[in-house]
Amino acid sequence: MNRILLVDTYAQIYRAFYAVRSLTTKSGRPTNAVFAMARFLLKLHAEFPDYDGAFVSDLGKPVHRTSLAPDYKANRPPAPPELKEQIPVIRELIQAFGWRFMEQEAWEADDLISALTRAFPHREFRIISADKDLAQLVNDRVAMLIPSHDGKGFELRDVSGVEAKFGVPPERIVDYLALIGDSADNIPGIEGVGPKTAARLIHDCGCIESMLNNPQSIEKDTLRCKICGSSDLLRKNVKLIELLVNPPQGAEWDDRIFTRKSPDFNRIRSIADDLELAGIVRDVDRIAPPENDVFSCFHLENQDVATNKKDMSAPAADKDAPQAQPVQLELF
Repeated sequence: MNRILLVDTYAQIYRAFYAVRSLTTKSGRPTNAVFAMARFLLKLHAEFPDYDGAFVSDLGKPVHRTSLAPDYKANRPPAPPELKEQIPVIRELIQAFGWRFMEQEAWEADDLISALTRAFPHREFRIISADKDLAQLVNDRVAMLIPSHDGKGFELRDVSGVEAKFGVPPERIVDYLALIGDSADNIPGIEGVGPKTAARLIHDCGCIESMLNNPQSIEKDTLRCKICGSSDLLRKNVKLIELLVNPPQGAEWDDRIFTRKSPDFNRIRSIADDLELAGIVRDVDRIAPPENDVFSCFHLENQDVATNKKDMSAPAADKDAPQAQPVQLELF
């Protein structure tokens, strides 16, 4: 059966928004995040044609975490207005490319991804996200695809990749993050315990519970005092960082939830035309030629008008080139 691709939706949208700046229509409507997400979706279409999957999103506050720590993620600023304005169009674009959305009230995307990978033990998963919390899910059938900084592809992070990155295996990621904290989620760690110290502690002493139950395994007196004096904090951190494993109550999941539809290229063209993203239209036309001459003429007559000077997409392909060739795209 096909591998399943799960995309951390809002992580990718934020990445898109900050990867391309100051792109607008002639009337001043922001389009930078839509443009970057369109390029990302074209890349998924080109590189993962046989994958089913879903875009997984946060929805509402995660009650099971905010009840434990009311200040969880309280340090995060609200989404910029120019990004909020683009999100409905991005959601429409994702669906036009044939992807399903998965979201559940009071659940974070990471928890849904975790529950999905466990609910389908017969499937292999690839998770597109750089969120280090998700490294705890990696095993022999679950791996992460980390978008590269240059936008040209993905780094596969499997079990060996997690160990190379963090110095601990996936099953110890929760302990590792509980020790160092996570500033992005407003989770404080142990003062003076950084990534190298945390990895060494876990290597020498095992999990956090082992350290607390056997403090003499921690050689340095100062470090032992810090760990033992922070037992409540560490146990709370573990609960905050551990991802949920069971599906939402009442969920009835089967393999059909991952079914990916064929892209609606005319709808994608329409969205791109409306936002003056002529480069996106050209990229779509290279992989899915217009279905009729009227639509084709419309694009040929309006390409110059629609081209935004700030559109960062590739130049138009040679008109004599084969129309059905796959497009090799950078993410942004």
